Amino acid sequence: MRQAERQFGELAARGEALGDYNLAMMHLRREAARPDLALAQQLLKRASERGLVRAELALGQFYEEGVLGTRDLVQAQSWYLKAADHGSVDAQVAVGTAFYLGRGAERDMGEAARWYREAAKGGDVGAQYLIGSMYETGLGVDKDLRLASYWYAAAAGNGDVAAKAKVKVLADQLSAEASSI
Repeated sequence: MRQAERQFGELAARGEALGDYNLAMMHLRREAARPDLALAQQLLKRASERGLVRAELALGQFYEEGVLGTRDLVQAQSWYLKAADHGSVDAQVAVGTAFYLGRGAERDMGEAARWYREAAKGGDVGAQYLIGSMYETGLGVDKDLRLASYWYAAAAGNGDVAAKAKVKVLADQLSAEASSI
């Protein structure tokens, strides 16, 4: 571990974002010789300034978990939004959840749906199920059983057992609607 810490420190000193990030992770996991959580925070910020999206995500988690003692959900959401905007599927789920629950952000079902849809497009099975449910019920989006069925089918294709049942229920519902026209 000491050799890894030294090498990551050298990379960080040369301006390598991954050096900053990996050294920060060593401090957070208490693998560094003298773990320093405040230094981990500084290293993650520097890595994010150098364009490392996973550092933005890690900072969101850092603040959400209250690593330095106090949780700061607003700060967490700010970092999650940066990572989400840069394509992090995990951050997109976190942002959607914050808007869904009103945790660190105003409760906003439209924004929750937007970010769950992005994460669903990125392959997150939980987000696929959630956006399917939102389309099924019209929560934050216009009710659309065809889109609900599409997203449930995507989730089912990725192994979500409950989504398989939803696909069947919606297929029956859509079939009944079509035959009544």
